[in-house]
Amino acid sequence: MKFLTAIVVLLALLLGYNSMYIVREGESALVLQFGRIVRADTAPGLHFKLPLVQQRMLFDNRIMTLDSQPERYFTSEKKSVNVDFYVKWRIADVAAYYRATTGSELQASNRLSPLVKNALRQEFNGRTLQELITAGRKDVTERVRNETDAASSKNLGIDVMDVRIKRIELPDEVSESVYKRMRAERLQLANELRSTGKQAGTTIQADAERQVQVIKAEAERDAAKQRGEGDAQAASIYAQAYGQDPEFFAFYRSLSAYRDSFKDGKGVLVLKPDSEFLRYFNDGAAKR
Repeated sequence: MKFLTAIVVLLALLLGYNSMYIVREGESALVLQFGRIVRADTAPGLHFKLPLVQQRMLFDNRIMTLDSQPERYFTSEKKSVNVDFYVKWRIADVAAYYRATTGSELQASNRLSPLVKNALRQEFNGRTLQELITAGRKDVTERVRNETDAASSKNLGIDVMDVRIKRIELPDEVSESVYKRMRAERLQLANELRSTGKQAGTTIQADAERQVQVIKAEAERDAAKQRGEGDAQAASIYAQAYGQDPEFFAFYRSLSAYRDSFKDGKGVLVLKPDSEFLRYFNDGAAKR
């Protein structure tokens, strides 16, 4: 009797334990009966179900990440680009999510990925590469998120929180051609700059030489003018001196001539004794 009672108590405890389950913060639950959804419990706390007949399934309500492999798209100019992106999503309707994916996160990702890729393809096909690289990326991701969120909420019970493009790259074969073109453009620009610089240098040098010639001509003109004024002033002084004392002036001029003739100490003059040049060397002339 005691053994039977113990078995009954044990079964009662097992059935009681099987009839209870806990939903934690960040989780939601479904109660299934023979594979059919009976109810969805999303409030955290202790919940009850029929033991053995009903089963509970717990789902993570936190934000999840879909990190896809890079995908190739074509821009409006028919340029090929590789796009690496990721998606942030969470379960919004646990019942719809279960019906669409049977609760599998992998299946949810596999069904969400084509929605995002199709939306991205449409956006890239309608824009140029320059628009996508500069200001257009934010508009693209926002439009893709809105479009994908509308489709996934209806069909998968998923809210798409965010879509981000990590990078946009040109394929290797396109990158090489773009690099060659950019190199040719930069080389052409460098040649143009060198040619312009050389022309400017020639112009500056010619202008400098012209200015040097002008400065030299002006200096020679001013020097000639100064020399002329000096010679005129000297002639005037000589004339005044001659008028005041012709004999002294003649003597001074003779001394200057002697100095110029013998200043190197090697000069030889062949003159007659009564030459006028030796007038002041002649004692008789000096006595006169």
